[in-house]
Amino acid sequence: MTNKTLVIVNATGRQAASLARVASAVGYQVRAHVSQKTTPVGQELEALQNVILIQGSLEDKELVADLFAGAHKAFINTISWGDEVAIGKSLADAAKKAHVQQYVYSSMPDHSVFGKGWPSVPLWSCKFTVENYIRQIGLPATFVYTGIYNNNFTSLPMPLFRMALQPDGSFEWKAPFDPHIAIPWFDAEHDTGPAVLQILKDGPQKWSGHRIALAFELLTPTRVCRLFSCALRRPVRYVYSQTINIEVSVPNGYREQLLALEVLFGKYKAPYFGMDLERGVSREVNDANGWNGDGSGGDSGKGTAVEEARALWPGWRGIEEYAREVFPLEEAAHGLTWMNEET
Repeated sequence: MTNKTLVIVNATGRQAASLARVASAVGYQVRAHVSQKTTPVGQELEALQNVILIQGSLEDKELVADLFAGAHKAFINTISWGDEVAIGKSLADAAKKAHVQQYVYSSMPDHSVFGKGWPSVPLWSCKFTVENYIRQIGLPATFVYTGIYNNNFTSLPMPLFRMALQPDGSFEWKAPFDPHIAIPWFDAEHDTGPAVLQILKDGPQKWSGHRIALAFELLTPTRVCRLFSCALRRPVRYVYSQTINIEVSVPNGYREQLLALEVLFGKYKAPYFGMDLERGVSREVNDANGWNGDGSGGDSGKGTAVEEARALWPGWRGIEEYAREVFPLEEAAHGLTWMNEET
């Protein structure tokens, strides 16, 4: 047990909420920033023991200073609530001024820095800019790079990760990821908290300055669909498309993100994490079905980018388990009923 204060930013997001739940359970005094307390996740967190919600704008310097006052550790996952780079730098400055002992920042790569003509992905590159600033000011920080969320999948008409229900009861996923190149995956709600908690437990003496790939499986899109098929007991097909179908209205910033992803993965077939964390991530898989002989449905992890994450948290939830146990529940929460219908 610990009585240390842990600051969490964007606490209602999947990553941060996962950490708030487990950190409060083991005795951290969680100071959780939220944009709104009245969301379902905000209400859930407020009901937890050891959690205090702080509501307000991260552009408010006084609020940010109060957020870190007397805090020992922090987990920061910024989103576009304004100028994300300015907010990220402001949070880092406040944490340094408050002498925060350990700062875990959820970062992502800027593919343009690798000199291969790859484009920047807007919602990722700003995080990389903040990461570099955190390093420059000397915060004792660790940087986690998240794989693709298992939780992104939905049968609703959302772009990129739509698992589209077909008239015959099967599903189809269409995306610009090469069908035979493995990409990293993790369950944000189930696995962020325990993995980051272990980083906090190990302390800055072990992890300060490190980049950690927060991903637990390396799976080709073809393999992902096969695992969904096994879990749901209905056909699931992958369709490779260099363009992302946008059927609903999306904010301009997210539209720019999707267009960049089209080029990065559809045209260039770039490695997901860039170059630094790629140990084995983007290698081609010989078996077109992406199926291991041991039936595990995933890379063993040895010598790859997922090895470090699995060492942090051996209880990770794979995408087959997610598809079987969680995906239907999330679909039902959106008012969908396909899981109750026979195929």
